[in-house]
Amino acid sequence: MKVLFLNQCFWPDVVATAQQLTDVAVSLAERGQDVTVIASNRGYDNPEIHFPGHERWKGITIRRIRTIAAEKKTRWRRAVNFGSFLVACALRLLFTPRQDVVVVLTSPPLISWLGSIFTRLKGGRLVFWVMDLNPDEAIAAGWLRSNSLTAKVLSALLKSSMQRSDTIIALDRFVKDRIVSKGIAEEKVEIISPWSSDRVAGFDERGREAFRREYGLSEKFVVMYAGNHSPCHPLDTVLDVALVMRERRDIAFCFVGGGSEQRKVREFSRHNQLENILCLPYQPMSNLSASLSAADMHVIVMGESFPGIVHPSKIYNILAIGIPFLYIGPPASHVTDIVGQLRDRNVAKVARHGETARITRYITEGAETYRRALPRNDAELGCQFSKNSLLPRLIGLLEATDKETEGLRTTVQAAKAHSA
Repeated sequence: MKVLFLNQCFWPDVVATAQQLTDVAVSLAERGQDVTVIASNRGYDNPEIHFPGHERWKGITIRRIRTIAAEKKTRWRRAVNFGSFLVACALRLLFTPRQDVVVVLTSPPLISWLGSIFTRLKGGRLVFWVMDLNPDEAIAAGWLRSNSLTAKVLSALLKSSMQRSDTIIALDRFVKDRIVSKGIAEEKVEIISPWSSDRVAGFDERGREAFRREYGLSEKFVVMYAGNHSPCHPLDTVLDVALVMRERRDIAFCFVGGGSEQRKVREFSRHNQLENILCLPYQPMSNLSASLSAADMHVIVMGESFPGIVHPSKIYNILAIGIPFLYIGPPASHVTDIVGQLRDRNVAKVARHGETARITRYITEGAETYRRALPRNDAELGCQFSKNSLLPRLIGLLEATDKETEGLRTTVQAAKAHSA
């Protein structure tokens, strides 16, 4: 089976979609499939990082295309970044032979439309792996008016991509409902959530202590937000809590990762002269367990308008690590679905945006109780979202898609032979 993946980021990038895609590509290559990935030659979060243009890695052919290195500090710079990748990708696809299965993700937005054109012209089956929905995200964030011509055109292209897709993979039930509401047949949408990086993410006591010593956190209660700092996951409430608790020298707020909003965190800390905020870049995969284990309470944030549009996947590594967490966001989301399955609700706290007093109380109580004995999350529930549980389902889905292609091809060939 010849499989082509289209996405802006791939190994060795460490953003979430790159990690998930890498797991799938490696697994398919190990099973003897012919795997090609088309991605950007620049780091997703840091465009100053360059990757080789052509590489053979673990049996995977990686074609990295040149894009404009515009930092994502403003929306127009992001548009330039995305646009340059789409143009370069379209040119690359002109010279790419037919594939049995083409898997498109959602970075940049509407890369799925290029995949649908490619399969329409050259054949093959299209699988749309929906990591987020655009232009829905841009509209929900207020970057785009829903009744604007741009929004209508982009929505039409998204719907066209979905209609052309043979299979659509949604990350949760809210995403599936939103896709179906666009007039897409429910039977073509499969729900497979992201999985934890369970081969490298597990509670690491020694790594925890080393990380905390390195950054002066050893004697503190550490509240950690790790991952993409995006406007879709507004951190204003967390920052307000850090400001309220500025005199608590025993409590530290640690922001690890990247994204456009991390600059806002740094500026907030500098403007208010806060010594209880620590900002760190994305950690290498080799240090993932140590950095995540260093927290006493993890924070997961989702914007009020974003269920069914984005899917914060940090919850799965947090379950694998076993650290208690605080969720800030709308009351109906994939995170609250998971909270509802926990056997011990004390390891998960839930609040809404703006509930500064409630969150301050949760952290204060945690600082008093967790130090005595750090509770652990539900390991059995964490196994449901492990790589070992979910990756085989997705691999099976892709290989089944190719078998459908082979069956269709055999039928067509038989019909031609009969007519001859």
